[in-house]
Amino acid sequence: MIEVSRFWRDPALPFVEARRVGDGRQVCYAAHSHESFSLGVITGGRSSYMTGAVSHEVTAGNTVLIKPGVVHSCNPVAGEAWSYLMLFVDMPWLSAQGVQLPEVTLSHSPALYSRVLELFADLFDKATAEREGLLAAFFRDLPGYLQPEAATPSDEHAQLEAGAAFIRSHRQDPLTLAEICAAAGLSRAYLIRAFRQRFGLTPHGYLLDQRVQYARSQLRLGRPIAEVAVDAGFADQAHLQRAFKRHLAATPGHYRNASGAQQHHSAGHE
Repeated sequence: MIEVSRFWRDPALPFVEARRVGDGRQVCYAAHSHESFSLGVITGGRSSYMTGAVSHEVTAGNTVLIKPGVVHSCNPVAGEAWSYLMLFVDMPWLSAQGVQLPEVTLSHSPALYSRVLELFADLFDKATAEREGLLAAFFRDLPGYLQPEAATPSDEHAQLEAGAAFIRSHRQDPLTLAEICAAAGLSRAYLIRAFRQRFGLTPHGYLLDQRVQYARSQLRLGRPIAEVAVDAGFADQAHLQRAFKRHLAATPGHYRNASGAQQHHSAGHE
């Protein structure tokens, strides 16, 4: 039986985690974002990859690159089977290495694809002492695999950015739409419409995504799920359970308990 989903983490490398998905039809996502830099490779089949307002069809051999905070989703095409590997690396570690995040969001480079597969194999199989050096070497070499893309005009809107920053800084609070509008200096109707265009989510959806991100970071520390749910701004554990599974295609328990390189769960047995 193909393992549906497995998280990998190692206490010796607390700044990185990985996920292996063997059947992407059973692991579907709502639009969401990550606080970490995310990089993934499609290992079988094809998928619809939405990043911001741009949609791509990605296939085996493609690599996706996702900056922190970028709203995205990646889901099956017409119910077809597909599989992938994802790597999530914390920004403080990348910054300490002097890594400049790439602007490229999708690569068709066979060389990069092969290098990422090698990196995953090294993370799973090499001695712990070697892994951080191998990871650092990969990010030093990453720009060489990416073709520069034509610059696009900036569509940043200062008031929308202010609204998003307000949500991020108050994600654990019981925010109202009126408070977000006041922080952004925008009307309710305009904020909802323009916010979705800018970030791919409504203000409420963005707030929910931020709360899931916070809950994810706290579950990685091993905190009790019910306690994390309330701290993150959810009404109770059931609300966190629904949002977490919708955004990350895993229950909080599945995610929290994946605390070691050898521990894994099939999504079909949660």
